[in-house]
Amino acid sequence: MRTVIGIDIGGSTTKIVGMRENSAGKTEMIDPIFVRATDAITSVYGAFGKFTMQNGIALSDIDQVLMTGVGASFIDKPIYSLPCRKVSEFTSVGLGGLYLSGLDRAVVVSMGTGTAFVYVSREGENTEIKYLGGTGVGGGTLLGLSKKILGVDNIDHLEQLCADGDLNKVDLMIKDISGDENFQIDGDITASNFGKLSDMASKSDIALGIANMVAETIAMLGIFAARNYGIKEVVLTGNLTTIEPITRVFNDLEKNFGVKFIVPDNAQFATVIGAALCDKHN
Repeated sequence: MRTVIGIDIGGSTTKIVGMRENSAGKTEMIDPIFVRATDAITSVYGAFGKFTMQNGIALSDIDQVLMTGVGASFIDKPIYSLPCRKVSEFTSVGLGGLYLSGLDRAVVVSMGTGTAFVYVSREGENTEIKYLGGTGVGGGTLLGLSKKILGVDNIDHLEQLCADGDLNKVDLMIKDISGDENFQIDGDITASNFGKLSDMASKSDIALGIANMVAETIAMLGIFAARNYGIKEVVLTGNLTTIEPITRVFNDLEKNFGVKFIVPDNAQFATVIGAALCDKHN
């Protein structure tokens, strides 16, 4: 069967997925995987070998390889003599977000080391994709601040710390500065991140404060982007979608701002799935 391979190459992590046509002529996805390595080239060849071996894919089955991500610039020769093409990361983000969410129109947010915002709209065979901008606040911010302030740079350990955290010892809330019960937004919404940091705040409190600041920054930019296009669906993708204290913030903000945050299955693989879909993108 005709198979298209998508590869998203990061500095030390590579994600890979396959798209192939079944006997009925419909496109089906081969479950994505990721691998880690010390450099982009080692990572991509390791991912390719593991993926093809795990799924019983022969090189002769592969029609082409579509690559995206910052590490794609290091791959300047065909992989195992297969036809290779580099595709736009932002196009990949948009196509992957629509595919996983099942929507025809949305703001797609890619939450990686930093964060990118993409508007995408599909009408018939045509898809409009527009990069809206981004922020340097993302997973790198979360890990960098946690390492410097808390001495923790492991995501699992950070999540464990957050579980026992109390934002009331870190953040200044609307209810702290306004006694108006009819205020237009919830009193538990943050007025200032780390604006009420207590001397008694624990490592868990600070860890939760860092995660909350990162998530709220991304969430509000996503809300502003959605309002600009008059839509209510924001699709969240990227590695941060797997971190519970991050995704919880989005859920809490929905009811206050009239936006639906969607975290589809395989959200962390949206960009690489979109890369593979670029084969059919007009």
